[in-house]
Amino acid sequence: MSAELSIKQKAKSNENKKGLFMKFLDGVEVVGNKLPHPVTIFLIFSALVVVASALAANAGLSVEFTKIDNKTFETAVTNVTAVSLLSADGIRYMFESAVRNFTGFAPLGTVLVAMLGVGVAEGTGLIQALLRKLVISTPKRLITLVVVFAGIMSNVASDAGYVVLVPLGAIVFLSFGRHPLAGLAAAFAGVSGGFSANLLIGTIDPLLGGISTEAAKLLDPSYAVSATANWYFMIVSTFIIMIVGSWVTERIVEPRLGEYKGGEKAQLHDIDDAEKRGLRFAGIAMLLFIAGMVALVGPASGILRDQATGEILGHSPFMNSIVLVIALFFFIPGLAYGLGSKTIKSDKDVAHAMGKAMSTMGGYLVLAFVAAQFVAYFSYTNLGTILAVKGAAFLESTGMVGLPLILGFIVVSAFINLFIGSASAKWAIMAPVFVPMFMALGFSPEFTQVAYRIGDSTTNIISPLMSYFAVIVAFAEKYDKKMGIGTIISTMLPYSLAFLLFWTILMIVWYAAGWPIGPDAFIFMK
Repeated sequence: MSAELSIKQKAKSNENKKGLFMKFLDGVEVVGNKLPHPVTIFLIFSALVVVASALAANAGLSVEFTKIDNKTFETAVTNVTAVSLLSADGIRYMFESAVRNFTGFAPLGTVLVAMLGVGVAEGTGLIQALLRKLVISTPKRLITLVVVFAGIMSNVASDAGYVVLVPLGAIVFLSFGRHPLAGLAAAFAGVSGGFSANLLIGTIDPLLGGISTEAAKLLDPSYAVSATANWYFMIVSTFIIMIVGSWVTERIVEPRLGEYKGGEKAQLHDIDDAEKRGLRFAGIAMLLFIAGMVALVGPASGILRDQATGEILGHSPFMNSIVLVIALFFFIPGLAYGLGSKTIKSDKDVAHAMGKAMSTMGGYLVLAFVAAQFVAYFSYTNLGTILAVKGAAFLESTGMVGLPLILGFIVVSAFINLFIGSASAKWAIMAPVFVPMFMALGFSPEFTQVAYRIGDSTTNIISPLMSYFAVIVAFAEKYDKKMGIGTIISTMLPYSLAFLLFWTILMIVWYAAGWPIGPDAFIFMK
């Protein structure tokens, strides 16, 4: 009896030791996990959008704003009115577009195509062998930094990081005897929360730069914002996000998750001779694959370069096919490893590995169907656009100037990001308002773009409207069948708040120092 009382007293003592923030996160998780299954939640969200659209349309809710096309960069005054899903046209839309919404859901093709290649690499044993080598060669104290950094750098390959690095982060942590959901969270934080940090110029940079250029031309027709406009700031941000993300993982997220008691296990036996031979085969295949890709994009007239401009980034064939490139990046070495290690004996083994990878995605496909309807409904009704314009108008009406205005802009961008996931779609709406406004106050379009990117990145990881949120839920359920959206949001919320805080502090320090934010790009107008 006394032993039982001692256990209860100890549990109560540990509960009392929890800080207010930890208790808050526990509350978020409890409330969130009392909600229905994510599939049901997205159905409820869809129903709420249907009702909200009808109310907004009946009230005649509309906005007029200047928008920049994110493909042609042409500027036009646009009037947007709330569209009801309970009207005759709206009901027809819901019935007729259901299949199209699903097949056109952005993450769907990315996930399934990439998983074909990853499935071969995993099925033949390549990934497991590489992870065991990683465990042997990487100091345990550095693994969190490595996972977050890899997530940040994956942004160069567009959305591939969500499909490849997030699940790998979980496997890496499990291999080190740590909680796999902490690894998943660390990778997700790097890929999505650190979306605007990188050592390299990625696909989003020329896109945002083009929109900023057209917005700046509303005030100065000769102004141009380059793809490298935020590069210096992005490089420093990479290390800030890496350090902050690692600290949050090890000091907040992992202690909250506690010891992993699930059924997934990591194989840590030594690499045998067959596996060593397989790794040699995989290494040779990888070098040949890289050489082939260099031949396709390296020359000035490379087949996978943009045939008009010669560029590799932007809308070049290489970047447009990056998902297939990633799939081949895993498939070819995986196949070579299987042949070298004798885990592949015929083409049937390859097909079986790909089929097995697809079979694990059944739950995700169900979730993707309902999530696709929700995202499509939100776009069709124009509610997200109206919310973005109203938010921009509110900030403009506050009368704030200088640094407080910039800070308010970051907060508004972070809030709007909860409802419109696409960085370019939001910027196409917000840039024509804020770029000229900040130019009139002396701030350069490049600096305004930096402030926007901070807000746009930091709330990605806690928004169910973010396209890949359903993917993350599906990956997490592999390690905890009973988990819900509450667990995901409560796990990712510390990253979101910490990134927002420290990234903003970095911007304030940069502002005070007056450093250039990119090549020939400055905080203030020349």
